[in-house]
Amino acid sequence: MSLAPQYLCNRLIRHSIELRALYRHASVQVSEPGLRTVLSEEAESLDQVIAELQAQMRRHEVSPATRSRVLGAARQRLDELLVRGIPRSDDAWIRLLARKEQRLLKAFERALARLAAGEMNTALHRQLPRLQSIDLDMHSLAKAVGS
Repeated sequence: MSLAPQYLCNRLIRHSIELRALYRHASVQVSEPGLRTVLSEEAESLDQVIAELQAQMRRHEVSPATRSRVLGAARQRLDELLVRGIPRSDDAWIRLLARKEQRLLKAFERALARLAAGEMNTALHRQLPRLQSIDLDMHSLAKAVGS
């Protein structure tokens, strides 16, 4: 695997790890029990995406990313502080997660456009329906709360 696919895939893994952490954090912060369950399930879906991409990289004898960037952790803390100060914070969490999910999906689509046909391209294509499903769930929730 050349440097470009390795870099792109590790970037996607880190982005997914950061979003998964945000889902987990939000699932503890929201007050609606049903929303807690949905957010936990979305985090589990991202667990699967991350694990499959990491396994694909290991098959190519490349060390996959296993944690987020420092900047990602700082961004999550800032998001948490901003949401805390907003009335109806469940709605704010939904809107924030919907935006972040959209960004992750777009990042996967951009990576697919940049990667040549091959195993990594195929591995990313396999994850696309899962990410599209999460994105659809979050945008449906965001629409329901008036975003």
